[in-house]
Amino acid sequence: MLGALAAVVITQAGCATQVKSLPLQSAVQQPAAGSGVALYFGSQAHPAVQQQLGEASYSARVARAQDGADASCNHALAEALSKLRAVAQEKNANAVINIQTRFHTTDTSSSTDFTCGVSPSAAAVAVHGDLVVLQSN
Repeated sequence: MLGALAAVVITQAGCATQVKSLPLQSAVQQPAAGSGVALYFGSQAHPAVQQQLGEASYSARVARAQDGADASCNHALAEALSKLRAVAQEKNANAVINIQTRFHTTDTSSSTDFTCGVSPSAAAVAVHGDLVVLQSN
């Protein structure tokens, strides 16, 4: 009986999803080529808000890459942010502020890190932010 229990524990040990906190890369904070939509995470400083256009939330789940968990999480974040930028453009926003990241019940409202869930097969992250028009200088 004990041997069977040990076998189950060993086979299931690699299947668990790990919640990771990873550093944001500076590239995700800059407007994507041609989009003109800037991203501001957590309480990151930004120009004054001229107009609030609502909120948006998106998630992304990507297959785990051969180059590791961190790379997969970065890819999932890039995909979720791409969706966020697309809706911002549709609503004529030039920025998304107060961006938070989440995996299940683990939320991060940071200007330096993001939260991602990664399993042996996939990585996932959800993003949420406020769509705005910022004053231009």
